[in-house]
Amino acid sequence: MGKAKTDKADGRVALPADCRIADLAAVKAALEAALSAPAAELDGAAVERVDTAALQLLAVFRREAAARGMAVRWAGASDVLRDGAARLGLAQTLELPAAMPA
Repeated sequence: MGKAKTDKADGRVALPADCRIADLAAVKAALEAALSAPAAELDGAAVERVDTAALQLLAVFRREAAARGMAVRWAGASDVLRDGAARLGLAQTLELPAAMPA
C-alpha cells in the first residue's frame, strides 16, 4: 500500500501505485490539502491499480478546483489511470495528459 504525497505549499499530489478504495483516505487528505494552494499539480505516473472510487474522487477534486478558479495540471498519468478514466467516461473531465509514445 502506498500513500498519496502532497506538498501543501505548492499543491503537488503524487498518487500512489495502488490507487483504490483502501487507500483513498490518504489520497483524499492530500487532495484536500492541495485545494489550499493557488494551483495544483497531480502526478499519476506511478498508478498501477485504480478503481471507480478513486476516479470519482479525482473528478470531484477537479470540479472543486474549477469552482475555486484553481489551475490543475498533470505531471504524468499512467496507462492504467488513462484506461480506467476512459472506461468510465472521465478522461475529458479529468483532463488527463495524452499518452507518451514509447
